[in-house]
Amino acid sequence: MKIFYKFAPMKKVYLDNASTTAIRSEVIQEITRLMTDDYGNPSSTHSFGRNAKSVLELSRKSIAKQLNVVGSEIFFTSSGTEANNWILRSAVRDLGVKRIITTKVEHHAVLYPVLALQKEFGIQVDFVNIKSDGSIDVTHLVELLSQDVATLVSLMHVNNEVGVVLDLERIATICKEHQALFHSDTVQSVGKTEIDLKALPIDFISASAHKFHGPKGIGFAFIRKNSGLQPLLLGGEQEKGMRGGTESIYQVAGMAKALAIAYTNLDAERAYISDLKKYCINQLNQVFPNSKVIGSENGFYNIINIILPLSDEKAGMLLFHLDIKGIAVSRGSACQSGSSNPSHVLAEILSPNELTKPSLRISFSHYNTKEDIDYLIEVLKTA
Repeated sequence: MKIFYKFAPMKKVYLDNASTTAIRSEVIQEITRLMTDDYGNPSSTHSFGRNAKSVLELSRKSIAKQLNVVGSEIFFTSSGTEANNWILRSAVRDLGVKRIITTKVEHHAVLYPVLALQKEFGIQVDFVNIKSDGSIDVTHLVELLSQDVATLVSLMHVNNEVGVVLDLERIATICKEHQALFHSDTVQSVGKTEIDLKALPIDFISASAHKFHGPKGIGFAFIRKNSGLQPLLLGGEQEKGMRGGTESIYQVAGMAKALAIAYTNLDAERAYISDLKKYCINQLNQVFPNSKVIGSENGFYNIINIILPLSDEKAGMLLFHLDIKGIAVSRGSACQSGSSNPSHVLAEILSPNELTKPSLRISFSHYNTKEDIDYLIEVLKTA
């Protein structure tokens, strides 16, 4: 006689939304519909091409509307990384920038291109000092900008590892006062907070759809009109000659749909996620009274990075322990998760002693619940 055992499915809890997000069902439906009905090349002149072109331009206008700019200032890219590389490289190669001011806590999609440009073009690179809470030293930035040299300032809006928020309006105003170009990597903030590019004197931003419940492999660059930026990818006349290559209509439309929904639901989802974050911090503090939030508890509303008072033995297996229990979190950027080196962001913020202790980045979305957090706490107790 055969005996069959029925096992309950493992509970799955996804708390790594700063790495990527689940695609909204409405976005999946939109992409599926277009893949079935609108498969023309938007550069073709026949009806199939014209239909695809219409989808492309309506999506561009929709995205532009959310940021209060005109469609001609939105250019589609494969990712936020491509947008960052494009903006930084063209600023040096084509706009006469001789110096880039940035920080050592930027995403590697900014840091690595900046260092490559320094090596290739011999530009000056200055790093703004970082305070113990992860915020930039604005006084130091002003001091750096007092030098008379053609400059691009590149500072991220929301830090992807610790959630520190840059005051875009203040920094943009300072840059304008010093005749410096200003670029912000807004990958972690577009779709999650209001950004009015008509009101803010920002020259360039970069964004990625998979951070706001859209598809992977698609992003965009905002390039202020008459900036003089030149193409990174040469080919056809797509994107007004600024980015060669047949446009990914399905992904573009999915990104536009995801962004429109994100801003329609922003107030409600932000309040809900903010409540989850507070609940999580309170629960962690009860179980681990010696824990410490890195940066500030008042950082961006969907990200916590917290140091836990665990032994070295437990720390080494923490992520593995959580993973086998079905919980997805991280210790930093997913882009460097395979590295054995400590996070370059945490290395700038933490003391050498704190850097040796285990930290978790927990990042939320509106799909999470308090039950998810309760389960996380339960599993952490047994770590």
